[in-house]
Amino acid sequence: MLAGGIQPLQAQADVINSVRDALKSGNSRELSKYLNNTVEISINGEKSSYSRNQAEFVLKDFFTKYPPQDFRYVHQGSSKEGLKYTVGTFVHERGEFRVFMLIKQFGGSYLVDKIDFNRE
Repeated sequence: MLAGGIQPLQAQADVINSVRDALKSGNSRELSKYLNNTVEISINGEKSSYSRNQAEFVLKDFFTKYPPQDFRYVHQGSSKEGLKYTVGTFVHERGEFRVFMLIKQFGGSYLVDKIDFNRE
């Protein structure tokens, strides 16, 4: 059990659902709450590691260039090592991005460690 009586599975589901809602609404500030202290972001193959604060600005710029119309998960899974991953579709007015996220547990919290946006 985690602080506040939250079960780890519940905490994981809360992060996945909250991240989905933030992507769907293009809310970089809300999304940054669920990022690891250092997160890898890749947009069409341009990959860099950012602090959580830097990542918020990178994502804000992304949402400005590609205002979201929808985001939905198409697959979720986990590895034997306990890593969680999601694959989703980010829809904007000019097309779609396939979004891959890696979610790891850090100190009892599940946080997004990697986000890849690839144009469909």
